[in-house]
Amino acid sequence: METDHNDPARPPTRVREVFDDWARRGRAEGMEADHAPTARRAFARLGLGPAEWFLDIGCGNGYAVRWAAEAAPEGRAFGIDLAPEMIAHATSRAEDLANATFITGSILEVALPERGFDAVFSMEAFYYIDDLDGALRRVHSVVRPGGRFACALNYYTENPASHTWPTDVGIGMNLLGEAEWRDAFARAGFRDIEQERLTLPASETGDRWRIDAGTLLTVGMR
Repeated sequence: METDHNDPARPPTRVREVFDDWARRGRAEGMEADHAPTARRAFARLGLGPAEWFLDIGCGNGYAVRWAAEAAPEGRAFGIDLAPEMIAHATSRAEDLANATFITGSILEVALPERGFDAVFSMEAFYYIDDLDGALRRVHSVVRPGGRFACALNYYTENPASHTWPTDVGIGMNLLGEAEWRDAFARAGFRDIEQERLTLPASETGDRWRIDAGTLLTVGMR
């Protein structure tokens, strides 16, 4: 695992500070708009059933939790995020969804039911976690047998356009390649691991890297 040390500030404190600030400045909806085209494609890979339980790690303003709450009206949809301001924002936007719940904290600390979730999702969050192996093991522990975890990332080795992001954003990040993410999933106990690049057509984006490199999606089963 390669870690960017250009910025000495490391998570989780720095992550919480930055995303609380973004939420206060109204950037939560901008993040949703930016992520949604590929997040929708990644979310669809989970094939969420109407009575299944869903968890989003690093949920931001809760857009994927809202998608899941609507797709699984007989199930439950949970979102966790380090940033209290993001969680407050997400909660306010899901007031009409009785099956949506938001919790402040990290995947390593929040109390969650063992083998409690049919589908776990994360968009642009896992490279902030120092203890990646510990976090992936925790995810594996909360997924039910036969359940699945979909992790989507734009910051990875094979996307060189992303490599300045730790300095740009002011948060240290862990830089891994496709094979390293696959190996990390396997170490955590996931099986039937699949990977793909979620690229966008030029009609949907003005970012060259989204067309050429795309978002790295890794999906594992328990």
